[in-house]
Amino acid sequence: QSHSKKKPVSRKSLCILNNQRVSGAENMKIILVFLLVSPLALSAGAEKDYSSFDSPATPETKSRFAMLDDVRILANGLLQLGHGLKDFVHKTKGQMNDIFQKLYIFDRSFYELSLQTSEIKEEEEQLRQTTARLQIHNEEIKNLSQEMKSKIEDLIQNKIELQEKVWGLEDKVTKLAIIQPSTQETEEISSLKAFVEQQDNHIKQLLRIVQDQHVQLDRQNNQILELEDKLNHIELQETVENSFTGEQTEAEVTPFPLRSAAALTYTSDGAPPDCTALYNSGTRTSGVYTIKPNGSEAFDVYCEMKFGSSWTVIQNRVDGSLDFNQTWDTYTNGFGDLNEEFWLGLKKIYSITQQGDYILRIELQDWKDNKRHIQYAFSLGGPETDYTLQLSRISGSIPNALPEERELRFLTADRDMDTINEFNCPENYLGGWWHSECEETNLNGKYVAPRSRGRLDRRKGLYWKPKKGRYYLLKSTKIMVHPTDSKSFD
Repeated sequence: QSHSKKKPVSRKSLCILNNQRVSGAENMKIILVFLLVSPLALSAGAEKDYSSFDSPATPETKSRFAMLDDVRILANGLLQLGHGLKDFVHKTKGQMNDIFQKLYIFDRSFYELSLQTSEIKEEEEQLRQTTARLQIHNEEIKNLSQEMKSKIEDLIQNKIELQEKVWGLEDKVTKLAIIQPSTQETEEISSLKAFVEQQDNHIKQLLRIVQDQHVQLDRQNNQILELEDKLNHIELQETVENSFTGEQTEAEVTPFPLRSAAALTYTSDGAPPDCTALYNSGTRTSGVYTIKPNGSEAFDVYCEMKFGSSWTVIQNRVDGSLDFNQTWDTYTNGFGDLNEEFWLGLKKIYSITQQGDYILRIELQDWKDNKRHIQYAFSLGGPETDYTLQLSRISGSIPNALPEERELRFLTADRDMDTINEFNCPENYLGGWWHSECEETNLNGKYVAPRSRGRLDRRKGLYWKPKKGRYYLLKSTKIMVHPTDSKSFD
């Protein structure tokens, strides 16, 4: 230990060591007092014996035999005392070694904890600085936007004035249709028309600039929201996980057929290929409808009307009433109630997405009712590839937690043929999902309420976990698809 790097020793460790030293010193004092007092006591006893004898023996003979006995008693006591001291020394040495070992372990743990605390503080400071810079940049953009808005108002006012002049010119033109205009009036009309066209072009250009500024401002606001969220939730992973104190009882695994008693059929030219086509035909109410993708049989889906269009919902979880720990066949065909919790089915999702390019939108809600979303461009393989998924993030209000530009195989507990690092992802995480290296995010995992009974196994819960970020413990999830054709959006 003398050759190792010096580390700080806590006050508690020093107190334990001092107490051991004081105890050892007191024991040594007791032993020395015993050594000094024993001869005196033995001598006093011998003198008492001399006075009680009436035999004719000489005093020298009595004194000589008494001293031998005293020596034997003293030697025996010293021998026993030596053995006791030896045992005490060995015992004290062992206790000291244990204490020094505990001190070493405690000091090493304290040192490592100090290093981790320093790293967390440095990370927090960097995030604060980045947020401050973004806020300053955001204020500059807002000021610029206000200036642009003021200029646009001035231009609109000028346009109104020019329109009034144009109306006056129209009156003159009407009169000129009857009376031949002079050359000077014709030149005036031409110059005014050219000026009006120039002003209109200038206004259109400013409007485009303002639109670009608004887009940039929205991006900056999203970045600030993400950074503020990180700052508000910088804490150890164990602290976040301990916010849940229980685990819900697992239900028996049984297949769930799709139920849709309220399905509405599109009958004008047959069923539409997806919910977006249904919206374009005039339907504006969310609900269960029948669709028929190209080259597929007709089936029922839930269409959600939002953002000026309709999205085809492929997964919905709201209260944990449905067990998502199902088999491969069940995940392929779909299960649940389309009006409540359900999984549409890999076969049906594949038939929809084979009609063109689609956007994948994931909507999340935590237990504080905060709502976030993320959107991906994606491609889905067929059954021969185990419905392999590839993602590319487009936008969103939450950090990404799924691997991008990689093939993610859909796996279930009964069909995980090639386990990754000898670790069966679906069996340990529960529920079928697209896995690559058993990443922690699984939106088909077990639904666990914050105050459920038992102890929460964090690997089997329902949450969103970016690689560098906090756990988003989820109350509800929804996954939807929509064609990437921009004409489908308002």
